[in-house]
Amino acid sequence: MNAGTAEKTAQLLMMHAERALTATNTYVQLGAAVVALLLGWMLAARLRALDPDASPMLRAVRHLHALLLPALAALLLMLAAALCETLLGEQWLVRTAAVLAVLWLFESGIRSLRVGPFGGRLLRIIGLPLLTLHLFGWLSPITGTLESMAVEIGNLRFTVNGLLRVLVFGSLLFWLGWVSNSAGIRMIRSQERLDLRTREVVAKLFQIVLTLLVSLLFLQVMGINLTALAVFGGALGVGLGFGLQSIASNFISGIIILFDRSLSVGDYVEIEDGQAGYVRELTLRYTTLESFDGKTVLVPNETFITRPFTNWTHRDRKQRYRVDFSVAYDTDIRRLCELIREAVASHPQVISGEHIPFEERPDCEIDSFGDSGVNMFVEFWMEGIDDGRNRVGGDLLLIIFETLRQNGIQIPFPQREIRVLPG
Repeated sequence: MNAGTAEKTAQLLMMHAERALTATNTYVQLGAAVVALLLGWMLAARLRALDPDASPMLRAVRHLHALLLPALAALLLMLAAALCETLLGEQWLVRTAAVLAVLWLFESGIRSLRVGPFGGRLLRIIGLPLLTLHLFGWLSPITGTLESMAVEIGNLRFTVNGLLRVLVFGSLLFWLGWVSNSAGIRMIRSQERLDLRTREVVAKLFQIVLTLLVSLLFLQVMGINLTALAVFGGALGVGLGFGLQSIASNFISGIIILFDRSLSVGDYVEIEDGQAGYVRELTLRYTTLESFDGKTVLVPNETFITRPFTNWTHRDRKQRYRVDFSVAYDTDIRRLCELIREAVASHPQVISGEHIPFEERPDCEIDSFGDSGVNMFVEFWMEGIDDGRNRVGGDLLLIIFETLRQNGIQIPFPQREIRVLPG
């Protein structure tokens, strides 16, 4: 560009600027933009002042309070731009303000999601330029130029625009899906008004819907016709139905478990083959159990549908257990039962007290008459499972043993008497 051309360009810009500054429509647009911003600020302040405990929607709005003002400002500025275009025939100033508000909303979203330094830098480098070009209408000429740069291999045509679209938007889409999945599940599980099983059901349904949505959007980004894909998917589904029956069965079983609530995170279950542990995670293919010895057991969901299992804590975490012992035949059994009841009730994890129903208090009874002594047992109720960190049975055996010794009560053991007969 020579000096004359540069001078003419500068004069043309000065002329347009002077015309814009002297036009009445410019100040009308400026006023509309200011009113839209003030109205957005007032609405955002009003929403922040509402009680978040009134409804779940208000809690979600309060959680995303940093996005309120830029979102409302962008929305109201777009409405103001449409009104200015209809009434004045011009909207360039309000349109520019709306574009800046959308970019402000994009930046606030990056900060609210807490994507980290690398993710935030990547979004700003890729997202902000593309969003700016799109909002100003400059993206279409660039994509048209890139679309003309193509390589054909047989019936396939690969363009630079298509490859960049799949690479950039595909990576961004899957990353946003991963971030949205983590944030959504965390938000759902933090809703304390819902019981644990309901939160898990909603979280899994959210995960399924989000996965399907991201997959469909990615297919659209790749330019695949979903109608043709539906026909191909039907044929493929029939083939996979025969070859992947086990996986399909576990998937359907996982959905059934989520809806019928036979399992939930935190339950202690015991399978027919002896595997037992706490449920730590429910997925659509398997259930993760954590045993007391630190092992993680992955159980296919089909197991909980087709085979019997015991859920110890499905409806009530209180469990009844029994400890057996024996005493000599010359023992005062009535006095012994009182001593054992008091000793067992002294354990902090055993449910006892006058306020407890009689049938749930510790009870000592005779079981049977053995060869060497009277077989006794004591029953007690406790919160949780008698194993691992809650090992109460071993403590009670020690308490019973010490109680018997302190009161001079003998624990029988097998004895044989040999008589030597004369001749």
